[in-house]
Amino acid sequence: MTPLIRVLIADDSPVCRYYLRHILETDGDIMVVGIAVNGEEAVRFAERLKPGLIVMDINMPKMNGYDATRRIMETNPVPIIIVSASYDTTDVKMTFHAMEAGAIAFVNKPSGEGHPDHDESLKDFVNTVKLMSEVKVVKRWPKTSISEAVRRPIPEFRYKRIPKKIKLVAIGASTGGPPVLQTILSGLQGGFPVPVLIVQHIAKGFLKGMVEWLQHTTILPILIATDGEHILPGHIYFAPEDFNMGVDSAGKVAINRTELENGVRPSVSYLFHSAVNVFGGDLVGILLTGMGRDGAEELRFMKDRGGITIVQNKESSVVYGMPWEAVKLNAATYELSPEMIAQALEILVDRNYINTNSRIENEILKKPS
Repeated sequence: MTPLIRVLIADDSPVCRYYLRHILETDGDIMVVGIAVNGEEAVRFAERLKPGLIVMDINMPKMNGYDATRRIMETNPVPIIIVSASYDTTDVKMTFHAMEAGAIAFVNKPSGEGHPDHDESLKDFVNTVKLMSEVKVVKRWPKTSISEAVRRPIPEFRYKRIPKKIKLVAIGASTGGPPVLQTILSGLQGGFPVPVLIVQHIAKGFLKGMVEWLQHTTILPILIATDGEHILPGHIYFAPEDFNMGVDSAGKVAINRTELENGVRPSVSYLFHSAVNVFGGDLVGILLTGMGRDGAEELRFMKDRGGITIVQNKESSVVYGMPWEAVKLNAATYELSPEMIAQALEILVDRNYINTNSRIENEILKKPS
C-alpha cells in the first residue's frame, strides 16, 4: 500500500485553507496533517509535524511565505510548493525569491466552481503536490554562514569535439526551471556574443515577475519577446505567455499561436525546430528540469544537424523528465549541472578560446597514430 502524502497547508485566508484542504483530502493518496495561518506557524508546524510537503501561501501576516520557506529550508528541509492567487508584482517577485530560498514549484490557487478552468486547475494542483512530494530536498545554509571551505568546487568543463562558431543559444525549461535559469544567466559575462532564446513553462501571470527577478542577477538585458524584433547578441528573450516563439531567416523573433506541441504553448519543441531550420548546427540547445518530453526529439534533431546539445544532469534536476527523455534518445552531447552549463556556454561561444584550442587539436590530429 502506498504511504499517504502528509501535507501541511500554510495560508492566512480561512476560505482558501478550507478549499485547499477539501481538494487535497478528496484524493485518497493525500492527508492534510496541519493548518498554519501564517509563516511563523508554518515554521513551527514543519518542525513538530514533519510533513512530507508544504503548500505555502506567499502573502501572510507575521511572517510571509518567502521568509517561512527560507527558515524551513535552513532547519527542517521539506518540499515546498508556493500557491498564490495574486498577480501583484510584489507577490510574484516574492514567489521567485522563495524558489531561490528552496521552494521547488509554484502554482496558481485552484479556480472556484463555475470557473472555466476549474477542473483543469484542480487536477494540476493535485498532480503537482503528488509529483513534488517525491522530490529529495537538501538543507539550505544561511548565506552568511557559508564558508569557502564548504562550497563544492565546480569541475572544469571539457568539450568533446572542436567547437564551432555558435550563433544562437536556445533553452527550454519547465518545473523547477527558474532557479536553474538564475544560476545559468548569472554565470554569463558582459559582452556575451550571441542571443539567448528561452521557453519556460510557467503559470499564468508569473512571467513578467520572473523576468524582473532574473534581471537582478545578470547584467545581460532580459526581454519578453515581441513579434518581428531583431535578436541581438548578449540579449535574453523569453517566449510570451501562451505564444510559441521561434526565429525567422532574417534573424527576427517570430511569435504566433500555432497549435500546442506536446500539450503546451509556448513549446520548447517549436523553438528548437525553428532554430535548427535557420541556424543549422551553429547553435547550442539546452534542455533543463521539467515534466514531460517537450523538446526532447527536437534536441536530437539539433544534434543530428551538428548542433551542440546539453541537458541538465539528474542530480541537479527537480524533475528529471524532459532531460531524461532526451538522454534516452541519445540527444545530449553533454549532461551538466547548472553551474557547468554556464561555464560551458562561456567557453563554447568564446571565439578566441575556439581558435586557440582548434589549432591545438588540429596539431594533435595531424600526428601519426
